[in-house]
Amino acid sequence: MSLYKQEFSQDFELGFDLNDHPYLIDKSWHNDLCPSFYFRVGEQFYVLWVDHTDVEQREENTPRYVIVEAINEGSNEEPEVYAGEGKVAFECEDYKSLHNFLQHTFG
Repeated sequence: MSLYKQEFSQDFELGFDLNDHPYLIDKSWHNDLCPSFYFRVGEQFYVLWVDHTDVEQREENTPRYVIVEAINEGSNEEPEVYAGEGKVAFECEDYKSLHNFLQHTFG
């Protein structure tokens, strides 16, 4: 079972198949507002936040998909990636836009 499903619910829908993006590492934690996944481009880490499809279920007025710059407070072998006050790198409501951004980022 995926970590995000353990932390948020078996019914939580990402809007995409996680297997299509093997570089996304699930770092979801139940005390966060929504599931999150980190990835790395070069030396820069990022966190992808995936909120509920239904805007009414969101605790904040944010788009469904948000990618922010993050920092690794761990090592390369044992990363501890945190978004903190990271700068927003990308945000959108629909998976198609997210997919296009990720495809462009990872070629």
